[in-house]
Amino acid sequence: MKRHALTTRLWHWINALAFVVLFMSGLNISNAHRYLYWGDYGFDPADAWLTVVRFPAWATIPQRYDLAEARDWHNTFAWIFAVGLLVMWITSLINRHFWRDIATGPRDWTFAAWREAIAMHLGSGTEDGSRYNSLQRIAYGLVLGLLLPMMIFSGLAISPGFEPAAPWLVDALGGRQSARSLHFITAWTLFAFAAGHVALAMAPGQRRQRKAMITGTLDEETPRYG
Repeated sequence: MKRHALTTRLWHWINALAFVVLFMSGLNISNAHRYLYWGDYGFDPADAWLTVVRFPAWATIPQRYDLAEARDWHNTFAWIFAVGLLVMWITSLINRHFWRDIATGPRDWTFAAWREAIAMHLGSGTEDGSRYNSLQRIAYGLVLGLLLPMMIFSGLAISPGFEPAAPWLVDALGGRQSARSLHFITAWTLFAFAAGHVALAMAPGQRRQRKAMITGTLDEETPRYG
């Protein structure tokens, strides 16, 4: 049974790598100034709305404090991240992956549909795995349509070289420091989603789905006897 197109699988794994590098290099960049502000300007820690912890070297790229090298890693993989998302959206619209698997309908936003999705995932219902359930469609839709674009746009807005070319983007996000705060919040929201996604994918009953993200097909369950 066909589950994931080649373009979906390639984007999934390339995007996973890009996100890991972006996140870890971003932690290194965060260590350079651990205060977040709202508005256009911010430097004084007394004006910060949040003081970020200093992240240990093992969690950063590179694994030492080096702002210049961290920015090189971040900027390189940001392009991979952005171009990959654009290609993903184009191919998803062409091959109808978006309309078939991600687009939601009124029933997807009901508590009944959510209870059914949770019950199926916990194994108290039946699900062939060929379609995303309501909670999956909502989650993937928010990630693809809101969080990932916000990461890209807020990242562009805090780039000194990009701001003169598109000051409207900085204004739309509330100022350069607001864009930086939104970039930080979105990054950690995506981290929480990724952690939950991995935890659910590693659940005992998800072996077929894990294999499908590699091979593209959803094998039939093999009956067990004895």
